[in-house]
Amino acid sequence: MSNPQQLRYSKEHEWLSAAEAGVSTVGITEHAANALGDVVYVQLPEVGSTVTAGESCGELESTKSVSDLYAPVHGEIVEVNEDVVNDPSLVNSAPFEGGWLFKVKISGEPDDLLSADEYTAFTAG
Repeated sequence: MSNPQQLRYSKEHEWLSAAEAGVSTVGITEHAANALGDVVYVQLPEVGSTVTAGESCGELESTKSVSDLYAPVHGEIVEVNEDVVNDPSLVNSAPFEGGWLFKVKISGEPDDLLSADEYTAFTAG
């Protein structure tokens, strides 16, 4: 399993892209997608809502369980991926591409996110 080097990662298994004009894309990692199993339902935060780093902002339901989705940063939701809402299997098949979940306008710089190598070490146990 390869974690893209340009992303940063939370210990709750979300990834965050580098900000472009203050906006970052958020998704779950391949590790999380594999652990969940087949994702069958995605509940995302609403556009315009505010999220707080480390707090639940949605849910992912799989054939195995229901898991909270955590915000990796503080900010305002500016876009959600409707493709994932309509086809939750994208979370499993393309977690770092078409399976992204939402875009957030970041307020404040996150300080506890991991690099790809740190996240790989974290998930290795």
